Amino acid sequence: MDNNGGANFFYFLTGVGIGALIGVLFAPSSGERTREVIASKAEEGRDYVVRKSREVREQATGYVERGKEALTEQRDHLAAAVDAGKQAYRSEAPPRNAPEQGSPA
Repeated sequence: MDNNGGANFFYFLTGVGIGALIGVLFAPSSGERTREVIASKAEEGRDYVVRKSREVREQATGYVERGKEALTEQRDHLAAAVDAGKQAYRSEAPPRNAPEQGSPA
């Protein structure tokens, strides 16, 4: 029984050794190269996020400016309409002290 346990342990170590050897042989890059690639990709990702956030901020600023212009234009139209309404009311309204037409004086 003791001999069987030793054989199993030997097979286990052999399997680990073969797996490690295959892993080293088929590894795409060395550890140092892999860390460089990860750092490079992280830097690219950071640059992308910074660039996109700048673009979004510029777009938002453009939308805000267009919104301000539209509000100013609408306010001007409303003020002009109110002034026109006041002028129309003044020109059509009878004088305050004058008697109304059709009523006995």
